[in-house]
Amino acid sequence: MKTTISLFALIFIIGCQTKVNPPVNQEFLTFQKHTPLQDTIIKEHLENGAWTKALYSKEWQEEIDKGLAKDSTIAYLWQQKAMPLFKQGKYELGMDYIDKAVKYNRNVWQEYRACIKCIFAKTYRDAIADFEDCKLRQGNSYVMDHAYDFYIALSKIQLNEYSEAEALLEKEVKRQVDNQGEEWVHHLDLFYLGIAKLEQAKYEKAIRDFNKALKLYPEFSEVLYYKSDCLRRLGQSAKADKLLKETKKFGKLGYTINEDNSIYERYPYQIRWELWD
Repeated sequence: MKTTISLFALIFIIGCQTKVNPPVNQEFLTFQKHTPLQDTIIKEHLENGAWTKALYSKEWQEEIDKGLAKDSTIAYLWQQKAMPLFKQGKYELGMDYIDKAVKYNRNVWQEYRACIKCIFAKTYRDAIADFEDCKLRQGNSYVMDHAYDFYIALSKIQLNEYSEAEALLEKEVKRQVDNQGEEWVHHLDLFYLGIAKLEQAKYEKAIRDFNKALKLYPEFSEVLYYKSDCLRRLGQSAKADKLLKETKKFGKLGYTINEDNSIYERYPYQIRWELWD
């Protein structure tokens, strides 16, 4: 399993801190290119302000508002104002604030907004538009351990555009294999590639991708479940039934999609194992 911490992950890790003063990540703040006065405002109203309050409290919001009253162009403050709202499912309100963050620092926050649209708000066409724009400016870059094309493909799956999603994920998997080797392909890329093929009734090809994902994450319950579905559709009911029993066991033990944000939002095709008998 790969454990790189992206900008997006850092922001959510910082956002989860409550009732405590988290350390300021100087590299991140440098990347933001704040002025000395803006750094002072961030230190006073975020580091020593909002971050000492409960995440979902009105005090968190009030401290950030004090900073924005001094300088409304600090994109990071707008993002930190939006972030708790997304975690509370208040997407429409949070989007008003993250739009301000993008307005004042598009290069940093547009990919973040695109992720929010894809994983949280589930406005997939808008997510695709944001990611496509990001690609025009900086290529098929990474956010939260995945390439932009992964999120575009995921959005297309949710829009039933399976063949386009398949093409994007095939290309992305090949890129990872060519650059780093098969052992460094992300298991979610393979999972959703298999899903795109399953939805097109390419059951044998889907199983091949699911098997590759299982080499990287053998207990991955969703992969096992959809593989059993493919086997059943191919007339191999006995194998499907046997696999499904193992699948339920792993699902109940918590071997599911393990993305950082899966604690807040259910990912596409993720199974609610707690509801299974």
